[in-house]
This record gives sequence, C-alpha cells and structure tokens, in this order.
Amino acid sequence: MSKSDVRYWVGFNKVSGIAAARLRALLDYFGDLEIAWQASAHDLRQAGLDRRSLANLMAARAKLDLDAELERLERARIQVLTWDDAAYPPNLRQVYNAPPLLYVRGRLETRDEWAVAIVGTRRASVYGKEAARMIGAGLAQAGVTVVSGLARGIDTIAHRVCLDAGGRTIAAMGCGLDRIYPAQNARLAAEIMERGALVSEYALGTRPEARNFPPRNRIISGLSLGTVVVEADRGSGALITADFAAEQGREVFSVPGSIFARGSRGTNHIIQQGAKMVCNVVDVLEELNLTMVSEQAQARAIIPENETEALLLQHLSSEPVHVDDLGRAVHLPIAQVSSTLALMELKGMIRQVGGMNYVLLREGGVEYVIE
Repeated sequence: MSKSDVRYWVGFNKVSGIAAARLRALLDYFGDLEIAWQASAHDLRQAGLDRRSLANLMAARAKLDLDAELERLERARIQVLTWDDAAYPPNLRQVYNAPPLLYVRGRLETRDEWAVAIVGTRRASVYGKEAARMIGAGLAQAGVTVVSGLARGIDTIAHRVCLDAGGRTIAAMGCGLDRIYPAQNARLAAEIMERGALVSEYALGTRPEARNFPPRNRIISGLSLGTVVVEADRGSGALITADFAAEQGREVFSVPGSIFARGSRGTNHIIQQGAKMVCNVVDVLEELNLTMVSEQAQARAIIPENETEALLLQHLSSEPVHVDDLGRAVHLPIAQVSSTLALMELKGMIRQVGGMNYVLLREGGVEYVIE
C-alpha cells in the first residue's frame, strides 16, 4: 500500500468514534478513504456518520498533519498493516470486528498463522508459573508462535520462556507502541521485537488506560488458533480473552487447579463450561493439529512465490550449483538470478555453501562446505 493511501487509514484511526463498523460503511459509501477524508459534512452524514463522530472527524481533519504522522511512524520503525494489506494477519482478518489498522514493531511472518495464545493472572502462583513455563516452552519447541499481552505474571512468563526456547512470540498491547507497559517489561519488549513482534491497534502516544485492554484481548485471541488460560480468578481479564476466542470460533483451553485456590476459580469454571482441560502441551498440539507444524513450515518454505524462483528450484538440489551455471540453465540475466537467490536464502529455501555455489536447503539435510 502506498504512503498516500496509508495516511488516510492512520488519520481515521485517530478519530474517536470511527471504529471497524463505521470505517467499513465509509469505504462502502465512498469506495476510497482519501475521498472519505476529504468529503463534505453532508456527504459524511449520508454515509451514516452520527453527529458526534462527524464532529470528531472534522476536528481531526483540522488539526492532524497526516504526513507528519507517517514520519513519526517511520522514525519509530513501525509498520502499518490495514485490511487491504496482504500481510495483514490472516487469522485476525477472519474475526468479527478485526481492527482496520494494526501497528507492528518487529516482524510478522507466515508461520505466525500457527499461533497459540497463553494468558492468565498478573498474580501468578508457583503452580501457575510452572504451568505457563511448561506449556510456553513446549509450544515454542514445536515451532508454534506464542501470543500474549506483555502483562505481569503469566503473560510475561509465556513470552520469556518462548524466547528462551528459541521460539517466536507476539505481544498485543493496549497502548501505543511507543509506550511499553508495564515499564518493567521494556527489555522483554525489545527482545520480542527482535524475535517476533509487538502489535497494537492504538495510535502512537495512546496511554495504557484500563478501557483499552478488553478490546486488546480480541486481538490476542484473534491472532491465535486457540487460547490457553493458565491461571485466572472469576472476572479476570484472561477470561475476557477466552470469551473472545469462543466467539471467534477458536479453541479454548484451560489449566485446572485446586478447588481451594482463588487463582483457579476462573480456569475451573470455564472447564465446566466446555473449555478443554490441559494437563500438558500435547493436549493443545493434538487438538489444534499442530504436532507437525515444524515440518509444515519447512514444506511451505520451498514453495516458490514467482516464476523466477520456480525456475531456479528446478535446477537446485543437494548438489552445489554455481550461480553462473544457474544463470545459463534458466536463461536469465545474472543480476536477476543473484538477487532472487539472495531472497530465497533469506526465506530459508536455499543456502550458499561458498564460492557462489548454492544447494536446496530442505533436500536430504546434507551439509556441504566448498573449499
């Protein structure tokens, strides 16, 4: 999406009272957000804006410098994904009331479609902490992305053990991505950006107000194939995430606890209501058909995205092939071949083994070193 298009999405995202439903109505009416942004008050009323939303939009148009907003995002190295972007997370796109715009620090990848959320209380017991560590580490080792909310307690443990196990993790936040909350997790957030992503629907500068977190929870569940509640009392925010997961048609899992423990009253209750009881990580992996996720990710890695990649793959195997020989084989300019090979190597499809020789990374698992 071009900068000229993105800035209007960013602009509308800063207008109070214009969320997913109203933005969809504006798109349906005007066909384009630039036209909607510049439309007259009469036309905006015709499109369905009420008096309050219209007043908020007019005030925003008068004071916002959209180019300056984009520059702020670029300086912060924040990517903007909208409903119209192919890179918008497909799991989240499928849910009702998906955020029209998602701010991203770090990187979302195709393999993040295989994601499971782990949520729970901020006041975790020893039992809850150990359960979160076991499940989070097990998911990461299986190649599953762990999603949580960066909060104290269970969320923090889920992110940390995933990183320690070499896995990917995503944190959905209830504030702007320039305001890490809680502040004590600033170092953890920086690590998540390196090995996953921080995401938010809230504009830069948005404070972590209490009202932001329940809507944030629908993003946690929406990014995930299932949600595991590790430890939570009745009325806990983690149970809000579980409710969203159920409404979104996603699986809900719960770790049982003592009937005498306050922190297990919520988890035990949702098991009674139909959540699947979790005693180990295999319970989650088998229910979501994720036991072979690492192998599925490897298979996906060798699917060509364009004709040049497809041609090169036909001439690559476990035997090293020089870039010049590949160029002659596919009858393409060497510059085009070299640039495509570089991208394929970044994707994990192939590997350069020295002297501009390449092998197919996933075939046979044989290591080659060219002297």
